[in-house]
Amino acid sequence: MRLLVSGLGGHMGRLVADLAMKGYRGASLAGGVDPAGAEDLDVPCFSDFSSVGCEADIVVDFSHHSVTKDLLAFCVSRSLPVVIATTGQTDEEKQMIKDASEKIPVFFASNFSMGIALLSSLVKQAARVMDDADIEIIETHHIRKADAPSGTALSLAEAVQEVRPDSVIKTGRSGFGVREHTDIGIQSVRMGNVAGIHEVIIGTQTQTLTLRHEVHDRSLFAEGALAAAEFLMGQENGLYDMGSLVSG
Repeated sequence: MRLLVSGLGGHMGRLVADLAMKGYRGASLAGGVDPAGAEDLDVPCFSDFSSVGCEADIVVDFSHHSVTKDLLAFCVSRSLPVVIATTGQTDEEKQMIKDASEKIPVFFASNFSMGIALLSSLVKQAARVMDDADIEIIETHHIRKADAPSGTALSLAEAVQEVRPDSVIKTGRSGFGVREHTDIGIQSVRMGNVAGIHEVIIGTQTQTLTLRHEVHDRSLFAEGALAAAEFLMGQENGLYDMGSLVSG
């Protein structure tokens, strides 16, 4: 499968490119889109989607959520499946993704780690079985991460909401006020060069269960994105995520 990488000049885009050039999961690198360019890579890199002049089988996006509209318009116009690994989308942009998935296969996830996909499943199970427990989420990332809370932390909270529909996501905590049992608290920490830590604390008056996932190398996200791309090839139009991939 020939990849067009959106955000080719960025750190994650380059990790995807490196894997593709090594033939990981049968991938090859057709080119990229990045306004900053990627002159050191021996593939064409275009400044925007309107100027793309290479053929590809699928698009992998590790750019910025503000590109969503142009990215989807390009993919729909060429009937190309797309893997969206960018986070921080607005509600309007998320709706664009849903609308596009009616016309092309779209794989959209906040985190491309297989471990996080499994963590989400475990969190959902724990929230259902320990229905009297309070649930808090702590996420830690490097100082360059702009969005808070992380998309992954929000997706973990949303997994809880699937089995506890009356729960409410609360980001940050300050001032005075008693915690409600229906709260799902999310705290964000930004420090150093931490690639990503997500910790879900599920506690009652008598016991606490802590589920934690830690990233050791960001290349795992590139590996997950290419696994998603391989999965998406040949799929029907629709919206897919890591749960789709893990469940087969």
